[in-house]
Amino acid sequence: MHVPDGFINAPVSVATGALAAVAVAVSLRGARRELAGAGQGNGAGAERTAPLAGLVAAFIFAVQMLNFPVAAGTSGHLLGGALAAILVGPYTGVLCVSVVLLMQGVLFADGGLTALGVNITDMAIVTTVVAYALFRGLVKVLPRRRSSITVASFVSALISVPAAAVAFTGLYALGGTADVPIGKVFTAMAGVHVLIGIGEAVITALTVGAVIAVRPDLVYGARGLTKPLELRTSPLTAPGAEPAPAATPAPIAAAVPAAPRRSARRVWLAGFAAALVCAGGLSYYASASPDGLEKVAHDHGIDAKAEDHATKDSPLADYSVKDIADPRLSGGLAGVIGVGATLAVGTGVFVVIRRRRSAGTAGQTGAGAGRPTPENA
Repeated sequence: MHVPDGFINAPVSVATGALAAVAVAVSLRGARRELAGAGQGNGAGAERTAPLAGLVAAFIFAVQMLNFPVAAGTSGHLLGGALAAILVGPYTGVLCVSVVLLMQGVLFADGGLTALGVNITDMAIVTTVVAYALFRGLVKVLPRRRSSITVASFVSALISVPAAAVAFTGLYALGGTADVPIGKVFTAMAGVHVLIGIGEAVITALTVGAVIAVRPDLVYGARGLTKPLELRTSPLTAPGAEPAPAATPAPIAAAVPAAPRRSARRVWLAGFAAALVCAGGLSYYASASPDGLEKVAHDHGIDAKAEDHATKDSPLADYSVKDIADPRLSGGLAGVIGVGATLAVGTGVFVVIRRRRSAGTAGQTGAGAGRPTPENA
């Protein structure tokens, strides 16, 4: 659903660019809390979200290369908003998808540069917000089981894709450059993206389910799934015996030793290997049919004023390495480069966010430590 240059006029493109900038700024602040586990109590795995967030972005980039057929002459691909929000949190999820869209637009000429605000608004903000809101609602009413997380992931991902299609239709109604009846655009976009949503739901549910099966503590959406331990007195008391005097409650940390931290390295390596396999190998077998937006645009004339991409002559344009004739090698190498670049940029962004959060917390602690208390004032 990458919108090219020329589909949406300049005023709406500028407006969505401003909206995307505000959303990214808000997400930067929210991601600091998510990456540090703020507000999540002592949930295991909270402190390990930061090194995995860059991997999530790289994985989404890789899986987006795997177009799957959904109808005659039409394909679809993962959008990734639901997957990112559930794995690493909604704010961090917006940033993950935004990093992917930026890398695709700059390096691979996929999605217009003047339409970057449109694409972030549609594919990063709308999908993430809709998916995570629905996911949280479902988790609250479903039984507290791991399978419920997978079911909620499936449903929220399924709905997020047609929601993005509806959002594009709204943006096109405001600033479309071709004279196309908006009713036809809505019907065509919603219809094909319901089918694409099924593929999105399957990929999201399988990925979330796989991570939950081995490390549920690493899934942001599964935090709090395990009920806390409760200390209960024994009901077996002799008849007529007086109850034992209540003991002074001991700190939980002293009564129940903290579980040792588990390394996320194996999960990270497995995810990175899966991303390389998808982008470097399986992408060769992806459907060559146009995706949902491309098909609708061609059939209904939305692309009448489409413009060439500013980086159409870049060495990696169209997900192939320039001057390499073998399509399998060219596409696979481009995919591997894309995974590496997205991983590097994404990880760098999230490391900086996490360090700024840690530095701010340390500063507040130091400032508080220097203040006199009522007892020693």
